[in-house]
Amino acid sequence: MNLAGASALVTGGTGGFGSATVRRLVAAGARVVIADIAADKGKALADELGDAAVFVPTDVTDDASVGEAVRTAAELGPLRAAVVVHGGPTAAQRVLSRDGTPYPAATFARTMDIFLTATYRVLSLSAASMATNPPLDSGQRGVVITTASIAGFEGQPGQSDYSAAKGGVIALNLTAARDLAPVGIRVMSIAPGTFFTPAFRMEENEAQEKFGVKVPNPKRMGRPEEYAALALHIVENDYLNGEVIRIDGAQRFNLR
Repeated sequence: MNLAGASALVTGGTGGFGSATVRRLVAAGARVVIADIAADKGKALADELGDAAVFVPTDVTDDASVGEAVRTAAELGPLRAAVVVHGGPTAAQRVLSRDGTPYPAATFARTMDIFLTATYRVLSLSAASMATNPPLDSGQRGVVITTASIAGFEGQPGQSDYSAAKGGVIALNLTAARDLAPVGIRVMSIAPGTFFTPAFRMEENEAQEKFGVKVPNPKRMGRPEEYAALALHIVENDYLNGEVIRIDGAQRFNLR
């Protein structure tokens, strides 16, 4: 799929994965909506990219907010690509604490809302817009890329909510791809391993010494640009559909 003259949407577009993906899609010829709640970062990135990008304040847990971001993208050109890469808070607590207190179901539900339900919201609303696009010569109308995690396959202690949410994103992928196949919309998911992003809140060399050594090969943390390069390849390669691609340097989360 060629993005020249088309638009794209990136939720979480100011984050590490998001901003790298926005830049990569712009370089490929798309006009991109940066959808995020971080207004200062979003405006700064849009200013940097000029007419090729627009910042739209977006709460991914709200239908109307996501709908506005989708509509804005469609006004820039036919929405051909949506990349769901937003993040959110997690609590990192075991199902039972040391004193036997259960992990609060309300906190579990909040994590599911941000990482799973919001992913479905962006996917479904983006697909509704893409379905109105004229088909390309390939018969394709668009592609949605969601972001899972290797924690969705091998959850660590204290990741019950995050692992369940990302496992849900993994399970959603093939069904959504099959649902949307008749209208020429592909659905793919990327499952990153340990990547260095601002979410680590530490210097990169410190993070590499602590986490990078656990990655088999290459023996370092991933870089957001590597995620973005894979996302663009998925957009451009029409035969990638219904699959979850791990990008993790052969890392498998083991009990720590």
